[in-house]
Amino acid sequence: MIKRSLLLSLLLVAGSLQAQDQAPDLAKAKQTAETVCAGCHTADGNSQLPAYPKLAGQHSDYLFKQLREFKGWDGKAPVRENAVMGAMVAALDEADMKALAVYFSSQKLQPDVAKNLDTINAGQQIWRAGIAAKGVPACAACHGPAGAGLPAQFPALAGQFAEYTDTQLKSFRDGGRANDPNSMMRMIALKMTDKEMKAVADYAAGLR
Repeated sequence: MIKRSLLLSLLLVAGSLQAQDQAPDLAKAKQTAETVCAGCHTADGNSQLPAYPKLAGQHSDYLFKQLREFKGWDGKAPVRENAVMGAMVAALDEADMKALAVYFSSQKLQPDVAKNLDTINAGQQIWRAGIAAKGVPACAACHGPAGAGLPAQFPALAGQFAEYTDTQLKSFRDGGRANDPNSMMRMIALKMTDKEMKAVADYAAGLR
């Protein structure tokens, strides 16, 4: 009985130590955000420039996936190629990336807004129902009616810069970005015009 109790105590202690080892180092992540990430995304992930996405409030699983895919592993090329981000993540290991993802996801988003009233109805139609004639599914099917997304696979798009979302859609279409699961976004973007992309991107910026 004593041996069993001692073994149980040792297992509990080992489990506790392991949990501590796996806990994200948010203090270090905050420092990295303030020194490495702030130049483009600001320290709290609320970028002020449309060229750089807002990271605040984004799903941590999705952020980690993107960070990891910007970096080449085991001599392989990055899954998501970007010279700037490749340099930023070069010195980060997986623990650093996970901590950064948790840190930015815990920040409060300062959302962008929809700006083009002329395309708001077209954007809403694409978001809610897709473009049936071209086989484009509703954006809401994966990213949610309010743009909240789904952890890991589908990012939250509500409040994101319309210009950034539009740029990513074009990048998926043109082959500049190829880290979407099962080529899903690439197949969708190929069926969309520039005008349609711009309309739905602007609509998503206004979602809450």
